[in-house]
Amino acid sequence: MLHQDWMRNALAQAEKAFELGEVPIGAVIVKDNQIIVSAFNEKELRQDPTAHAEILVIQRAAEKLGSWRLADATLYVTLEPCPMCAGAIVQARLKQLVYGAADLKGGATGSVMNVLNTTLWNHKVDVVAGVLEEECSDILKSFFKRLR
Repeated sequence: MLHQDWMRNALAQAEKAFELGEVPIGAVIVKDNQIIVSAFNEKELRQDPTAHAEILVIQRAAEKLGSWRLADATLYVTLEPCPMCAGAIVQARLKQLVYGAADLKGGATGSVMNVLNTTLWNHKVDVVAGVLEEECSDILKSFFKRLR
């Protein structure tokens, strides 16, 4: 499958968040050419500032696989990760990050800062940006437009 196909699954998760009144960000982790877990933002639902889609999907993958090391897995997420999530990506040893829309206010994988691109870490994450960027951006714009 192509990056776009996996990202459509992350977008489906974002739609679920949208319907629940959560900021519509969705994520999936793919390993061995199949989705092993999925998640969407649950900050409002849980009243937990760390309940970002990326954190939840990483936790679920580690639990499912019985290991915090996700070295052979790829994370697909609809919005560029924040510093907290970028740190979790490094800690989980994910092989690859693929994201849709750039976050020009808080993105930590290239837009505002780049937590993943440093010589300080002993783990490197391959990053692919802009996959289904327009669709990923549009759902966020629709959500915030509805709030106004």
